[in-house]
Amino acid sequence: LGNQELCINRSECHISVHSKKSIRNLVVVVVLSVIVTTTIITAGIISFIRARGAALERNDEEDGLEWDITPFQKLNFSVNDIVTKLSDSNIVGKGCSGVVYRVETPMQQFIAVKKLWPAKSGELPERDLFSAEVTALGSIRHKNIVRLLGCCHNGKTRLLLFDYISNGSLAGLLHEKKLFLDWDARYKIILGAAHGLAYLHHDCSPPIVHRDIKANNILVGPQFEAFLADFGLAKLVTSSDCSKASITVAGSYGYIAPEYGYSFRITEKSDVYSYGIVLLEVLTGMEPTDCRIPEGAHIVSWVNKELREKHREFTTILDQQLLQKSGTQTQEMLQVLGVALLCVNPCPEERPTMKDVTAMLKGIRHENEDFEKPNFHGKGVAPNPKAAVHCSSFSRSSEPLIRSPSLFP
Repeated sequence: LGNQELCINRSECHISVHSKKSIRNLVVVVVLSVIVTTTIITAGIISFIRARGAALERNDEEDGLEWDITPFQKLNFSVNDIVTKLSDSNIVGKGCSGVVYRVETPMQQFIAVKKLWPAKSGELPERDLFSAEVTALGSIRHKNIVRLLGCCHNGKTRLLLFDYISNGSLAGLLHEKKLFLDWDARYKIILGAAHGLAYLHHDCSPPIVHRDIKANNILVGPQFEAFLADFGLAKLVTSSDCSKASITVAGSYGYIAPEYGYSFRITEKSDVYSYGIVLLEVLTGMEPTDCRIPEGAHIVSWVNKELREKHREFTTILDQQLLQKSGTQTQEMLQVLGVALLCVNPCPEERPTMKDVTAMLKGIRHENEDFEKPNFHGKGVAPNPKAAVHCSSFSRSSEPLIRSPSLFP
């Protein structure tokens, strides 16, 4: 049209626009890469500084302090083998008296190491807490109490070394659902825990009150053996001590016996009450103050109310998964429920001793096995009257709270 400069080559225009987009994308990628790299480096530096500071703080506390170790068993490791592995990554739990680590020794043996909390203002001095635990556990030899391997301290840091129990706590198995516990496993656990507690109350001189019986403090072995653990609040009881008020909170919320609220006194019957709560927890699958319990009631109040309102139909309170898989053993569950209600009697004097509790639990399975065996007349052996657990003292009534046709005529 006479103006040759009016149009340009389209391919050149396309190349120019494409080149600009590529440069812009490259700039964005570079900027994002720099930001991400800077963030990662910064986070790494912060983590290193914190870890370094924590390590320096521990070293400042412990450098120059000589470790003393008191073994209660033959040990194939040194204190340094243990101390160097007390890192956050090895923490497996925290209790009222300290944090617990899972530590592997040079011989590839796993042990549990409890590092006691430092004492707080107004509480017992740390050395007293440490001494109480060591004194209580050092001489104990029982298959249902976690074994104390030794203790060590350097004047500031105090450690207790225990056998490591592989399945963790009863609470973890019941509520975290990592492994379903059928009735046979639950029965074995509660019977083992009863044996351990009876030993502390009746076979130790002076008697030992655990003071913090709960599902978290009952450890479970590979064959569902029960082990009592965490004696951070353990107290040697003498006749003169029984009337003295405790100066530290004894027990965990939901498991504490009601009389402690007004008397601050701890006896063996306080442990019996806490053990009764554990029995209810095992039967119902619910924690003492479980969110599934209506109106925020305590498990004891809820069980008592359910038994009355449901015309003594006890199966409504059972762990339904347990009932589905172990329904043929409801008779034993009924009898264990009766034992539990005796243990949580609001009057301490009317609760059974742990020796009696152990005898009742052992009798439940023995009697049920005998009941299934025919006698010479072709009839079942009548159950022992002790198995027909009446809870009149608990319910303040002459009527038993629960009935079963085979137990109560």
